[in-house]
Formats: sequence, structure tokens, C-alpha cells
Amino acid sequence: MHMLRIYAVALLVVITPIMADNLTGPQANAVRSAKQYLSISGFSRSGLINQLSSDYGDGYSVADATAAVDSLDIDWNKQAVRSANQYLKLQGFSCKGLIQQLSSGAGDRYTDSQAAHGARYTSAC
Repeated sequence: MHMLRIYAVALLVVITPIMADNLTGPQANAVRSAKQYLSISGFSRSGLINQLSSDYGDGYSVADATAAVDSLDIDWNKQAVRSANQYLKLQGFSCKGLIQQLSSGAGDRYTDSQAAHGARYTSAC
């Protein structure tokens, strides 16, 4: 059993860099852009892909933006809490209103579950 665990850890160490190496040049650049956006603000997966691929954002292809975002280890629930707190610094929201803002296609595009999580960990709920 111990050898199996050592093998699994070694495999993860070997595979992880390979996955990053599989990114194309545009995808690697999109990763850099995504990290920069995440250092500034909370984003949902969908919102970050949209920001990276939008003509008003970075203009990466949707495929490159998706590959870049999916290559990162992001806790979307934590991002939802960040976004919720950012909204509450600007104005007041009811719990329901904040969830709607976080999950709306015109808003942050979090899943309903992520939006509810984000709102629950603020003073709105």
C-alpha cells in the first residue's frame, strides 16, 4: 500500500508539468491574463472565460480561454465570496438580490450554487 501511494504521488508530480506543457502559446498567454484578472477581482468560470474571449476583453478564442481557465486550480466558491464582498462594499443587497447578481448572465455568471455560497458568507444573508 505504501508503494502504491509513493507511485501515485510520483505520477502526479510527473503529470502536472506535462499538462501545463500541453498548452499552446495563446493558451499560456491566456493563463497569464486570467491570473492577472484574478489578482484584481473575483470571477466565475464563465465570467473569466467571457472576459478572456470577449472582443471587449482580451480577444482570445473561446477554446483557448476555456483551456487556460480549466488548467488553473481555482476555488469558484471562494471567488463567489470575493465577488459578493466586492458588491457589498459598493452598495447594499438583499440576500436574494445578491444571489441574483452573482448568478445572472448579465452579472457575474456564477452557478446558482456558487452564488448562494458567496452570498451566505457575507452580511447579506
